Amino acid sequence: MNTKENAKKLFFDLLITLLAGAIVGTGYHIFQNSNGFAPGGVGGLATITHHLLGGRVSWSVLMLAFNLPIFILLMIFVNKKMGLILSLYMIVQSFMPELYDLLGVKPYSLLNNAEDFNVVFACIATGVITGFGFFLMLRRFGASGGTYAISALLKRARPAMNIAYVAFIMDASVVFIAFFVYGMRITPVICTLLNLFIASVIVDRGLSGLKEGYKFEIVTAHPQALAEELMSKLKHGVTELRAHGMYSDTDKYMLVCIINKRQLGDMMRILRSYPDTFASFSRVNEVFGNFKHKV
Repeated sequence: MNTKENAKKLFFDLLITLLAGAIVGTGYHIFQNSNGFAPGGVGGLATITHHLLGGRVSWSVLMLAFNLPIFILLMIFVNKKMGLILSLYMIVQSFMPELYDLLGVKPYSLLNNAEDFNVVFACIATGVITGFGFFLMLRRFGASGGTYAISALLKRARPAMNIAYVAFIMDASVVFIAFFVYGMRITPVICTLLNLFIASVIVDRGLSGLKEGYKFEIVTAHPQALAEELMSKLKHGVTELRAHGMYSDTDKYMLVCIINKRQLGDMMRILRSYPDTFASFSRVNEVFGNFKHKV
């Protein structure tokens, strides 16, 4: 990889890191920190500690205190670059509430009248916003915080150890502790669970790919006419394969075509006009290459 490509990659690495940190920090400051529930993972433990200390120690300081030592160990023992990236990400994330305080940007709980405030809306917004930030980090680096770093360190110390449960244990611990910390009330627990679930859904949907579609495998005796209609109406390419029907002992053709999910109805209407055609389809999470819907 030449110098220009390295510089370009570094630029985008830094851009994604700064953007993701700003997004997550924004979600935490406006919708989460002052609303009586905690996020998952190491950040959740920092938030709970902030609540237990009555706000006497800044949330930003606690986030750095909980996370940076883990990232430094990651940098020393596992992956120097990943440790640096996550450290920068956490610094930006922790700086955002301080920046908003300087700018006078109030959290959601103070932006509305008391009767308008709804903690459920706050945890939904936290899950959506922070989930998008987590997705950016996971998409680019495969890591999004302290839980990853702990998992990597445990894996290095004990290679045979199953670390699949680390994230679950961290999140479950936060949910359990939140019940006692926030006055032994069920609402903070539900909000924490809802926040975790929504953030997870956002991450999963993002990682499943923006070019989600359907792959059709169509067995037909009229490959030319059907392929031309598919290409003409759906504007996607078609691949033809020779096939042999074992039941009928006849030679046929199989057409393979990947379409956008919004074109599913059009595909079904086209196939119904060929009664002797058999088709099956499956969901495709991501498509690479020249997958274009030409107008």
